[in-house]
Amino acid sequence: MSSSWFGLRSVFAVALAAALVAGAPAPASRGLGDTSETKVVRHGKIAIWTIHYRSHTGARRAAYVVLPRWYGPRAHPAIPLVISPHGRGVSGRANAFLWRGLPAVGNFAVVSPEGQGRKLGRYSWGAEGQVADLARMPQIIRAALPWVKVDRRRIYAFGGSMGGQETLLLLARHPRLLAGAAAFDAVADFRLQYSQFPRLRCAGACRKQWVGEMGKSLQSLARLEIGGPPHEYPGRWARRSPYTYRRQIAASCVPLQLWWSPADRVVIGQGKQSGRLFWELRKLNPTAPIEAFVGFWIHSHEMNANTRLPLALARFGLLPERFEQSIVGLHIVRPPAAPCGRTIPVQPGVVR
Repeated sequence: MSSSWFGLRSVFAVALAAALVAGAPAPASRGLGDTSETKVVRHGKIAIWTIHYRSHTGARRAAYVVLPRWYGPRAHPAIPLVISPHGRGVSGRANAFLWRGLPAVGNFAVVSPEGQGRKLGRYSWGAEGQVADLARMPQIIRAALPWVKVDRRRIYAFGGSMGGQETLLLLARHPRLLAGAAAFDAVADFRLQYSQFPRLRCAGACRKQWVGEMGKSLQSLARLEIGGPPHEYPGRWARRSPYTYRRQIAASCVPLQLWWSPADRVVIGQGKQSGRLFWELRKLNPTAPIEAFVGFWIHSHEMNANTRLPLALARFGLLPERFEQSIVGLHIVRPPAAPCGRTIPVQPGVVR
């Protein structure tokens, strides 16, 4: 048999298992936190609490809440919350560790859920139900950890790659929830990304994860998650693309950071992804508080506590001002000085 057959076989084995999990019946408390099996692991100055919730499909999923180590049932003032969806194929736990000790430095919380797509788990790609689950994270945390007090005026979203895609969709659909958002190397046009999948290269450690051609396997997974290819279901693919909601984002007046790199070899051609979205948002609403950060890094490398994540947090006041000084090697397009005006016509609905 050919290697491509083995690749497809592995894809559909993973997909079938994910579909079975997604089909689990939901209890009456669907979407709320689950106090069973809640546990905590402490690392240096932070504590990572594992909680569980029911996703939009009814599947039981984990979420990882990162808090300063001192914060707990006996000391729990209201603190900001960052909702951080993970990248494609990455676990919520791995995404939580990208933050390292930053929540302790800035005294804020981070929640990194495992997520759940329409059919797949770690390949949710902006499913509507997944975005709705992200919007419920403050309530989910409250149900599982009743002593955590979230400052509802300071809820943010940060995500890289697929997580950036879902961050932008969360902003578009729930603008009143967020005080700010940062998307790193995000997929803005999912149909375009689908066409680029075959160009992705897989070597070294990557070969241990994929059997056969990674790009074709990713296309198979995407078709399974969405229900078919772009030419058959253009509306479904449009609803997974933040670019579709550019008018809603531009009119939201929510501060937004878009980070991208011309060197990206995963979201290829970022000028037509985050770059295109940024300039279209500027055109639609010149007063929107949106800024761009462009540099030369490998995919999602900038969303890490040891690289550019502290700068992004400091721009929202989540870390001290001294972290804003790390701008060497960046081209920054600052937000306009004028107050944001919601003057553009927002067209209701999305292509079906």
